[in-house]
Amino acid sequence: MSMWTLVSWLLLAHVPPDGAAQLKKVDGLMPELRRMAADPAVVREVKRQNARRMSLDTVQKRDEEWRASLALTPFKRQLLGSPCARLLARHQDRLGRAVAEAFVMDNQGALVGATRRTSDYWQGDEPKWLESFNGGRGGELREKPFFDESTQSYVLQVSLPVKDGARVIGALTVSLSLLEL
Repeated sequence: MSMWTLVSWLLLAHVPPDGAAQLKKVDGLMPELRRMAADPAVVREVKRQNARRMSLDTVQKRDEEWRASLALTPFKRQLLGSPCARLLARHQDRLGRAVAEAFVMDNQGALVGATRRTSDYWQGDEPKWLESFNGGRGGELREKPFFDESTQSYVLQVSLPVKDGARVIGALTVSLSLLEL
């Protein structure tokens, strides 16, 4: 992609003027984000949730309950305080304010842990999970930058597979604050 194409794309996407430089910084963070997705403790938590073999109907019912209330319900508190959420928070602390949020999903797209409340529990119908889990083949996704109302910042979401050896078992999404890179 030429520099002018990138600049035009950023202007059309309503990214701050220094967005091109910020996007280059994302490239520099990718090795750390890949380490985050491969953290043995994160892998262990995803394996633990996958072993529960929750039906998709149960996952979708939890998603309906999650979206039905803006309140911090006991279930939301449990997920935001889970061992996986605490692991993600440690990674977030190490990376600093560049990370607006991070969350991990299981092999169905259900949340395993998150650093902040997400708009829904089930991510299995969204590109962030569909492309990073990719039917068990894995993949990486960088979504277009956007203005995130909940964090009041321009973010770019990066999604990566979580693997147990060579087998894809879940996915990680990290929202990077473009103004904090």
